[in-house]
Amino acid sequence: MYHNPVLLKESVDGLIINPDGVYVDCTFGGGGHSREILSRLSAEGRLFSFDQDLDALNNAIEDPRFTLVNQNFRFLENSLLMYGISQVDGILADLGVSSHQFDEADRGFSIRTNGPLDMRMNTLQALDAKRVVNEYEESQLADVLYWYGELREARKLAREIVAAREKKEIITTDDLKSVFSYIPQHKSNKFFAQIFQAIRIEVNQELEVLKEMLEQSYRMLKPGGRLSVISYHSLEDRLVKRFLKNGMFEGEPERDIYGNYQKYFELLKSKAIVPTDEEIQVNSRARSAKLRIGTKL
Repeated sequence: MYHNPVLLKESVDGLIINPDGVYVDCTFGGGGHSREILSRLSAEGRLFSFDQDLDALNNAIEDPRFTLVNQNFRFLENSLLMYGISQVDGILADLGVSSHQFDEADRGFSIRTNGPLDMRMNTLQALDAKRVVNEYEESQLADVLYWYGELREARKLAREIVAAREKKEIITTDDLKSVFSYIPQHKSNKFFAQIFQAIRIEVNQELEVLKEMLEQSYRMLKPGGRLSVISYHSLEDRLVKRFLKNGMFEGEPERDIYGNYQKYFELLKSKAIVPTDEEIQVNSRARSAKLRIGTKL
């Protein structure tokens, strides 16, 4: 399977599908969420799905109501306008790396298998993990590891990467892991997950892209339209939570003399929706997923 969709029923139920409406799946992947949305649309409904990964094109759905846009979802607004769509009824985004991307060693996403340092969602872009690891200044590397990996010893770790690459270019995922061969085995999975996450976020500019998508989603949604977002780590979830709460990513909104501020969305639930124990048993990658749903006011 290309990707086992996480929180499938909950995320699509949260859209409150209008059978004749227009919907967007920002992260097509294997098409699991898209197929579920299509199953709830009438002949008049339409679905636009986005995916920048060329591999995802192999999963395209043959359906006159469906359009697959081979673009990063940061181009959501302009792409939809090109198709004559100015407003939509609902938008869904599953921000996780697909199972296919993790399982393909050549993509370089996984800490479990050796492969080239790549980590590009879009294999046509120039910046890859190899360039980040081998060409970034030590201070740049430290910032990436600190802000995106939430690693407290980021400066020390960056210094060790620079020292290692001066002896020999770091080409594969195992090369990178060997820099930190001193990490105890019982701590290694979490540690390397943080290292790989940090580099992957930098390569794909994931947080900036997410911000752009959220802002464009608000503009494209009809009043009463719904935004359903599944995130997998605190950096993503924090941005989604804050945006749905007050339309901002940092800082505090301006308040009137009564202490009220402008709201952009009404949250379906104050707390994130998480997978059941049963779903996690079937799909271990669901364990960190958090779903937040908002209705545009």
